[in-house]
Amino acid sequence: MASSLTKDSASTTGTEKTFFGHPRGLATLFMTEMWERFSYYGMRALLIYYLVSGGADAATGSQGGGLAMTTATATAIYSVYVSMVYLMAMPGGWFGDRVWGARKTVAIAGFVIMAGHFSLAVPGQAMFFVGLILVAIGSGLLKANISTMVGHLYDGPEDPRRDGGFTLFYVGINLGAFVAPFVVGTIGKEHNWHLGFALAAVGMGLGLTQFLIGTRNLSPKSSVVPNPLSPEERKRVLVKVGLACLAVVVFYGAVVGLGAYTLNWALVPLTLAGLLIPLAVLTRIKRDKELSATEQTKMSAYIWFFIAAAVFWMIYDQGGSTLSLFADGKTADSVFGLGFSATWYQSLNPLFVMALAPVFAWLWLWLARKNQEPNTIVKFAMGLVLVGASFFVFIVPMNMAGDGTKVSPMWLVSIYMIQTIGELCLSPVGLSVTTKMAPQKYASQMMGIWFLAVTAGDCVTGLLSLGGVSLNGIGVIALEAAAAVVAGLAVYMYRNKVKAMMGSVH
Repeated sequence: MASSLTKDSASTTGTEKTFFGHPRGLATLFMTEMWERFSYYGMRALLIYYLVSGGADAATGSQGGGLAMTTATATAIYSVYVSMVYLMAMPGGWFGDRVWGARKTVAIAGFVIMAGHFSLAVPGQAMFFVGLILVAIGSGLLKANISTMVGHLYDGPEDPRRDGGFTLFYVGINLGAFVAPFVVGTIGKEHNWHLGFALAAVGMGLGLTQFLIGTRNLSPKSSVVPNPLSPEERKRVLVKVGLACLAVVVFYGAVVGLGAYTLNWALVPLTLAGLLIPLAVLTRIKRDKELSATEQTKMSAYIWFFIAAAVFWMIYDQGGSTLSLFADGKTADSVFGLGFSATWYQSLNPLFVMALAPVFAWLWLWLARKNQEPNTIVKFAMGLVLVGASFFVFIVPMNMAGDGTKVSPMWLVSIYMIQTIGELCLSPVGLSVTTKMAPQKYASQMMGIWFLAVTAGDCVTGLLSLGGVSLNGIGVIALEAAAAVVAGLAVYMYRNKVKAMMGSVH
């Protein structure tokens, strides 16, 4: 596959093949990530519909055979699942750094993800949850290591091709995410759920095949374990993990034995863990006495960005749950007489990212030349206000659909576009500021900590759903929108204080 995307270019030997001027290994990683995102976003486009289909509470679809859960339970499961994918990025990075190395970790992750999707393709609630767990674990292992392998292809941070390489890699992510809802989503939702999940497994299989065939083109650094566990450390880790697993088995065995087990016994602890773990990690770093005064101050500033990001993702990730349910139940399913599946809305975000990211890159450079580019704090505030505004816009079609009227698809197109513009204001600069403000001692861990903001935001959504709050109500949507706008205005009002704490970081 990679050979069709490579081309000859001038090099020191005159015969070296490259991928659009970049190391040939980038083609391998591009295709691996594209197919992994195809499998992930294809399955995610189906998830909320499969959970609610087949019961009296199902708000969507004519196809039965789903799990017939209430919308509240389905939203909670969706939110917990997405949060766990990002939570697993931290142990995923640890495995790459200390146990297997990035290359081996990604290969194992591919097999785990594929097994997860095949489990989802088997009818039955038990196999469904096994599949979700496997996909979450595998995605966390892969997400934390494949970007590191892209960096290994270049000669350090100063290599002029580095930024362009990551841009191409980012295109692969969005290309896979864009195509998946059209293929996996349509076949799964409109024809057969389990065939859709199986197609997601096939997609991951293609990505894994590409990776294994093209692994010879990757940097030797990708096979190195940077900081391997000593025998003593390995023994301590195995003992701790074993004891933790034993405690879980004993606890849940007792709950099941007493006949008290319900789904909430699994969802509530996971949701609380998704909130408490980010809090514990940030607290541990902030209270580390080995950090210098400057690093401590920067971490205080970073907490502002972390909380802001959590609020942003709390709303943004409802694009696959709350907005998806509205798309199927209360939005017209045709344009100009052409019908389409509600899963297609999940292609809007990657489409807008690919279309608007170059525009924003140009805009920031143009404003920088005029010395008018907004700083990181202002961009964060813009992202929060925009994601809040998208939910204020959402209230309009919700009111229109109150009497059973099917609203125009353009309402959701507009909402997804506003959210994507907000994402382009917040997400790229969030990644950048994380690397710039990281204490030296925690430099390799801070990217995982940034992903914990997604975990925290999604777990708030999950906790609200588990608490009986309907996220499909106008009042809750208005409160979430107001919270995001207020958070954005607060960040903007305190921008000078936060800027002072950031020190030399701009």
